[in-house]
Order: sequence, then C-alpha cells, then structure tokens
Amino acid sequence: MPVDDAQLLGAVSDLRRDTGLPVGFAGIAGTSPRMRLTAFLGNRCTALHGLSVRAGLGLGGKALALTRPVVANDYHSATTISHDYDEPVRDEGIHSVVAVPVVVRRRVRAVLYGGLRDEAVLSDRTITAALHAARDLEQTLAVEDEIEARLAEMRSLTEHRETSAPRERLREVYGELRVLSGQVTDSDLRGRLDAVCESLTDTAPPVVNLAPRELDTVSLVALGLTNAEIAHRLGLTAETVKSYLRDAMRKLDASSRLQAVTHARRAGLLP
Repeated sequence: MPVDDAQLLGAVSDLRRDTGLPVGFAGIAGTSPRMRLTAFLGNRCTALHGLSVRAGLGLGGKALALTRPVVANDYHSATTISHDYDEPVRDEGIHSVVAVPVVVRRRVRAVLYGGLRDEAVLSDRTITAALHAARDLEQTLAVEDEIEARLAEMRSLTEHRETSAPRERLREVYGELRVLSGQVTDSDLRGRLDAVCESLTDTAPPVVNLAPRELDTVSLVALGLTNAEIAHRLGLTAETVKSYLRDAMRKLDASSRLQAVTHARRAGLLP
C-alpha cells in the first residue's frame, strides 16, 4: 500500500515529539527518482511545500539514494551533500537537519526530516529518536503490505473455495489475517479486514460470541499451532493463550482443541 498523508503527518508528529526538534517534514517516495515534500509541522513559511527532491541531491535526496540516514550539522556549509535546495532551507531558517528513509522490502517509501534552527549539533539521542520514528512507520507499512497480499490471495481463493486445496489455504489465510488484524492501527483498514474475515464465515449471525482474542486463538488452533506458537504469533504469553482458549472452549461447549474448532465452524465463526 502507498503511504497516505495521514500516516506521513503522524510520523512527522512522532518524530518532533520524540526528538524535541522544532521542525519536522516528510515526502513520499514513488517509483520515480523524485519525491515531493508534503507533510510539515513547526514550519515558519511555505518555502519547502511541494518541493520536488531528486534522488542523490540535497540531504533527503542522498538519504533516498543511499537508503540510509544522512545528517548535516550546519547544513549550509556541509561538504557531504549537494546544495541544490539551499534557498528554501535558508528561508525556513534551518541550521542542522537529519533525513531518515522509511524502507520496506528494500524500497524507500518516504523520507522523514527533523530540523534544528539553533546553531547546534544534533545529538546521538536525537538522531536515534528520529530513526525510531521511521522504524515505527516501516512496521506499519510492512503489516499493511502483508494484509493487502493476503486479501489479494483470498479473493483468488474464494473463487475456488469448494475444492479441497483452496479451502484449506483459505482457512490458513483467514488465520493469518486474524493475527494481522491485531497489529493494525488504522481503523479504516481494520474495518475492511474484519469485514473480509466475516465474509468468509457463515452469513447467519453466530450463535456463540467469542471475544476477538478468543477467536484469534481458535483460528490458529485450527491451523494446528501449539499454544507456544500461537503466543509467538499474537505477541502474548503461553499462559494468556491458555486462558483465551479455555474461555473459548467453555463458550463453545468443547472438551478438546479439535472439538473447539469443529464447534466454531458449525457456529459460523470460522471458514
């Protein structure tokens, strides 16, 4: 999935909060060797708005080309970058800047910038905090990419769901989507994901209501995972998984893991 404006602005906000830097901005990188700066917080003017940055040029362009962070203390006298964009940077009153690429599957999806107006050097702590903001966005985008890939596979599988092999894979994808749903922070995407999961189960209202984590646990039990493996997938402890499974089995009137899965399918909770 492409980075959207809200995600980018949220990442810039996180960077400013965690670094304490007064200026934060970012651009979305596409398939071309250019990116356009679109998200700004703490800016004094519009000099950088809409600026098209070419890979290899300036600070952000260098980060885009090298796929690694680049720092310029005293930007205007830095000898390690080109100075194609000095005028808008000077108009904004920025002295030192860090540019951090957001890299997912070896492709730069965006570049986050943090700027300092004072004549001071960016500390290691500040640079590390900027890196963390970029890593958080990378993780979000990676999860969304996984979801989109599973949804595409699911659309293909549903066309042949009555045959044995696609039906089994469909159940696997359902379990994977249940796990990914717990990692999604975007409410619209989570809503789409939940709707797709529900479309794979019985269309009649379920006779048993399981809590989301109980359903996640049973869906992974259906794939043959152990409690330890389920705990690892969901980011929980094995004891917590046991508790969810025990509560689910009670609600499903099941005395074994197999029976829990069977009853959940009969109740329209699993595909």
